[in-house]
Amino acid sequence: MNMSEMTALMPILMLSLTAVVLMIQASIKRDQAVAWWITAAGLLLSLWGAGYARDFVQPVTVLLVVDDWGLFFTTLILMASLVTLILSKESFSPEGERKEEYYLLLVLSVLGAVILIQSSHMASLLLGMELMGVALYGMIAFPEKGELPLEAAIKYLVLSACASVMLLFGFALIYAATGDLTFAGIGAKAGEAYAREPVLLMAGSAMILAGLGFKLSVVPFHMWTPDVYQGAPTPVTGFLATVSKGAVFIALTRFFIEGQLYQYSSLIFALSAVAIASMLVGNWLALQQQNIKRLLAYSSIAHFGYLLLVLIALSMAIDADTNRLIGEAITYYLAAYIVTTLAAFTVVATLAGEDDSLSMIGAFDGLFWRNPLQASVLTVAMLSFAGIPLTAGFIGKFYLMTVAIQSQLWVLMGALVLGSAIAIYYYLRIIFAMSKIPPASIKLGSQGDINKGPRVEFGPQDLLAALLMLLVLLLGSWPQPFIAFAGSL
Repeated sequence: MNMSEMTALMPILMLSLTAVVLMIQASIKRDQAVAWWITAAGLLLSLWGAGYARDFVQPVTVLLVVDDWGLFFTTLILMASLVTLILSKESFSPEGERKEEYYLLLVLSVLGAVILIQSSHMASLLLGMELMGVALYGMIAFPEKGELPLEAAIKYLVLSACASVMLLFGFALIYAATGDLTFAGIGAKAGEAYAREPVLLMAGSAMILAGLGFKLSVVPFHMWTPDVYQGAPTPVTGFLATVSKGAVFIALTRFFIEGQLYQYSSLIFALSAVAIASMLVGNWLALQQQNIKRLLAYSSIAHFGYLLLVLIALSMAIDADTNRLIGEAITYYLAAYIVTTLAAFTVVATLAGEDDSLSMIGAFDGLFWRNPLQASVLTVAMLSFAGIPLTAGFIGKFYLMTVAIQSQLWVLMGALVLGSAIAIYYYLRIIFAMSKIPPASIKLGSQGDINKGPRVEFGPQDLLAALLMLLVLLLGSWPQPFIAFAGSL
């Protein structure tokens, strides 16, 4: 490996160095404040490394490919990880000496996500996924008090292990059919392998898609999602919904395109069924939720069902303009989803913390009168999820509908419209609850935590929430610069 390739791997090297420094610091003197600052510095250095590596884009061995698209999403998940870090500072204050390990787990999980984004080989895909997943098990179960975090971690551990087994067996079948484990090699040899061993190739591809489908929590691999979202600490839930799922979807997109899976009608039919079920089932089950974390869990199922529509459209792409539109749609929608989800979970973490009773929608009644800033941020996030104009979600939905129309995916288009119509109700239900006039015992215009009295200070989490809200509005009201940037990736 030459110096140019080492420079291209700068984000991975910075994260690895941060993990080593955290381990050394914990062994010399346990201090959670020092560990927090080391983690923050490591993530910021990794952000710098992602920008610096843009001048050295290239394949690095057969395992990784460093390109502008991957570096953009590397930057995005590093920023999402910084948001998680800020939210975690307050959430884990009662945990005492155990906090250092949490920051180490966070860095290792981000490292796995970056490897996953840049993977071009089955081995690096599995390495990144397991590194991210194993660290997530510990992050989900981290709080000492309460049974929900431990229950959520055990469920995620057991079911994730099953998904990993499916992935491994799928890799074995693909290798038996093609004799190659690189994404590009599989794409080049799949046509001949399909003519020779069609069942073997289809079975292997289906098992890989099923394993990745579990990580994305699309139907019918979604049953773990609401329990894990509810049981995990709120910052970890936001991390799982953004960094983990975003990295897995980028890896799936790379495999789907470079492996040329879009040319097999049976896989496209199966993926279409999964997408339609995710759009409809996810939104329908979200209607029945009273806990906002469980509601956002089912909502995420629907959103990744929407994103699968874009992958399916690749089978219908007939020209370069359509392919460019599909690439822009994936980039914009995933970025809008991550920013909007971070805004929503920042509000939930600030107001409800780890008290499950304060995560109920009823606990948000009258929030506009008690904490107008946080209520405004959550309102913008819900409107963006619903695809209301002037928010990032509206432009994202517009992209999806344009792709569906140009690709003539009318059934998927119908499921998208129906699912979005259902979603508007439960998103507006949260806004309606926050706008209720509070009881006379609550002073109008005061700022206060839910059921905890007035709160007048403006803390870091309030500033973070405000910045995320502005970003959601900026992406929705002035999308041209980002659209032009996405088209250049």
